[in-house]
Amino acid sequence: MDMTGEERIAAPRDAVWAALNDPEILKQCIPGCQSLERISPTELTATVKLKIGPVSASFNGEVKLSNINAPESYTISGEGKGGIAGFAKGGADVVLKEDGNETILQYEAKAQVGGKIAQLGSRLVDSSAKKLAQQFFADFTAAINGQPSA
Repeated sequence: MDMTGEERIAAPRDAVWAALNDPEILKQCIPGCQSLERISPTELTATVKLKIGPVSASFNGEVKLSNINAPESYTISGEGKGGIAGFAKGGADVVLKEDGNETILQYEAKAQVGGKIAQLGSRLVDSSAKKLAQQFFADFTAAINGQPSA
C-alpha cells in the first residue's frame, strides 16, 4: 500500500517540527494510540488499538526516525505486531516546507500488512488507512493550534 499527500498547517515550520517530535502530541493525534514513549532520541515504542473492518487488534511496535534534517524532513519507520490479527510495517518520508506563516507537510508512505488484516482485502485496508491519516492530520492540526482534539 502506498499513500502520498500534502497538508497545509496554519503554524510556522519550527512549531510543526517540534510537534512531530513530541511524543505527547503524537499520542493525542494517532488514532487508537494507547501509549507512546521515547526510548532514545530516534526511537519510540507504541501501543495502538485499531479496528479495521471486522478485525480489532492491539499492536505493539517500535518506531524509528532516520534521515533527520531538522526542521525540514525525516523518515519515520515502524513495525507492529497484533497477535493473531497480524502485523503492519511501513514508513514515510516527511518534508516540511515554509509558506509564509504556514507550513506545507508532504508525505510519501509505504506499508505492508500480513495475517488476518491482509485477508480483508486491499481496498478495505487502503480506505481504512486513508481515514486514519485524515483523522491524524485533523487532530495534529488542532493540537498545534491549541484546540482540543476530536
